Amino acid sequence: MKLFLTGCTGFIGRELIPLLISEGHKLTIISRQSEKKIKMTVNSSEIKVIQMNPADSSSWNNEELQSSLQSCEGVINLAGEPIAEKRWTDEHCKEITNSRLETTKNLIQNLRNLKKSPKVLINASAIGFYGSHSQTEFTEEDIPGDDYLANLCQEWETIAKNKPRATRLLIIRIGIVLAKDGGALGKMLPIFKAGLGGPIGDGKQWMSWIHRTDICNLINESIKNSSFSGVINGVAPNPVRMNEFASLLGKVLGRPSLLAVPGPILKLILGDGARVVLEGQNVQSKKFKKLRFKFIFPTINEALKSILN
Repeated sequence: MKLFLTGCTGFIGRELIPLLISEGHKLTIISRQSEKKIKMTVNSSEIKVIQMNPADSSSWNNEELQSSLQSCEGVINLAGEPIAEKRWTDEHCKEITNSRLETTKNLIQNLRNLKKSPKVLINASAIGFYGSHSQTEFTEEDIPGDDYLANLCQEWETIAKNKPRATRLLIIRIGIVLAKDGGALGKMLPIFKAGLGGPIGDGKQWMSWIHRTDICNLINESIKNSSFSGVINGVAPNPVRMNEFASLLGKVLGRPSLLAVPGPILKLILGDGARVVLEGQNVQSKKFKKLRFKFIFPTINEALKSILN
């Protein structure tokens, strides 16, 4: 299948793109990175790279891009600045918002202008849709929360729903993605390997996570299986408390995990962005049971052993 990809050259894309190539798909990759940089990590004749900023509407007036859109059969949109890596200054919040909303607006507008619509659009969202709560268990049937991330996710999903009528839409509310070369785990590993790791905050907050291989397999399966539509929570079936996660991570690494990272210190580093890891959410998916999707790594113990051994 000919696929059109935005936001797929980051942390998830490092595993997703090779998987899609191995499945026989031909890819057009829209990225702010250069073709040379992308092909250093993925050397394949089955990819075409168009360097541009997809959040800039004027950059879509490109003959090569429009030709790729006209012939594409599926679209994957994972565009978005990382949420919990910097302080939430006004400027950074604008980057977080625009990288998602403006990119998706431009994508949808261009898809609606096509003579022939793609068969499927897979659009990212996040479990931040539900807001944070220490006790409530959230599923796809729950209403959105009422904070910055919840409002952002709600608007992001609303834009995606304006896709062409003939295009099947799957919105994946992605949890904390685990792999050792980036994301939350990538930042924790050096600290834990030095024996200085431990739970963040009080350790009681929930982590709703997914192994990167499983989220990539979910996206891959969604391309070819029309049963995958609507909204699905991209999380493993067994969320854990932060203190359990820290304990297991220390155990797998053979290091102590006793030194908690105080919430005020994290707030000093990340500002409001610290809420993402300090408050947490217990998110489950009812959809996975109906779809009979098989996780390779359903438990945190299996996931960490796979990643670190």
